[in-house]
Amino acid sequence: MLVTGGAGFIGTNFVHFTLAERPDVEVSVLDKLTYAGNLMSLADVADRINLVVGDVADAAVVNPLVAAADVVVHFAAESHNDNSLNDPSPFVHSNLVGTFTLLEAVRRYGVRYHHISTDEVYGDLALDDPAKFTPNTAYNPSSPYSSTKAGSDLLVRAWVRSFGIAATISNCSNNYGAYQHIEKFIPRQITNLIDGVKPKLYGAGTNIRDWIHVQDHNRGIWAIIDKGRIGETYLIGADCELNNREVVEVILELMGHHPSDYEHVSDRPGHDRRYAIDASKLRAETGWEPMFRDFKSGLANTIEWYRANEQWWRPQKAAVEANYAAKGQ
Repeated sequence: MLVTGGAGFIGTNFVHFTLAERPDVEVSVLDKLTYAGNLMSLADVADRINLVVGDVADAAVVNPLVAAADVVVHFAAESHNDNSLNDPSPFVHSNLVGTFTLLEAVRRYGVRYHHISTDEVYGDLALDDPAKFTPNTAYNPSSPYSSTKAGSDLLVRAWVRSFGIAATISNCSNNYGAYQHIEKFIPRQITNLIDGVKPKLYGAGTNIRDWIHVQDHNRGIWAIIDKGRIGETYLIGADCELNNREVVEVILELMGHHPSDYEHVSDRPGHDRRYAIDASKLRAETGWEPMFRDFKSGLANTIEWYRANEQWWRPQKAAVEANYAAKGQ
């Protein structure tokens, strides 16, 4: 198996999960090791994987790795909305050109391909809308990040239809868990509290996300690889809609603080209002169910990981907070 972006947040967890649950699988990792990739995340399994440092958009690197694989799982992506607003070019390069390069390789060598995407390709829902995203929801991306992910999904669908590649797509809701970069919402609040700094809440905190523990996401990916139908799109979500204020309040409570002990900061441009996933197709066709059904238990597990692994996140903290401070966030 070739795992692109295997030194990033979800990819790292997928590699650890695969090595633990599927010991017969030989894993190669391709990662560019940008700021979002961290070699420390793979340190304890370094002797069990083949790690290649390279660009997923570089055919000279990609082709021999794909030729040697039975399955490609494509996590590698630029994925921070705020960064995409500042400079869209890396998102076009990694998310569009990178996906094209992989698709041409799996087409050439006849390799099974699974494409990791996001619910952000569907845009957002009104806060009072009872609807959820389904595999048939029209794409309506709102940022350079989500538009390049939408474009990459459409490339996969076109290569399935035009060239007959064996591919599936999954669009997942917001992940949380170990190894997530501290620029992201949940780990930023956790590490701020560890440092005695109040959590930061965008605007009024009413924006809603549908949260899923990263391990449940990765179990869903394997369910699709094992049982999913070629050419199909599956949505992965754990029915855990919470607004940002509620998430901050749970973090504060679990870390021994008053739930209202946070600061409001300026909202980010184009902040999507609500995401919500209907994962019934995945459940019906594969039997997948989330293990972390209770957000508090999953979040407590995550908090303990950040407390126990300060050496992993500490080197990044000052630069992340300086970047947010410059934006008034």
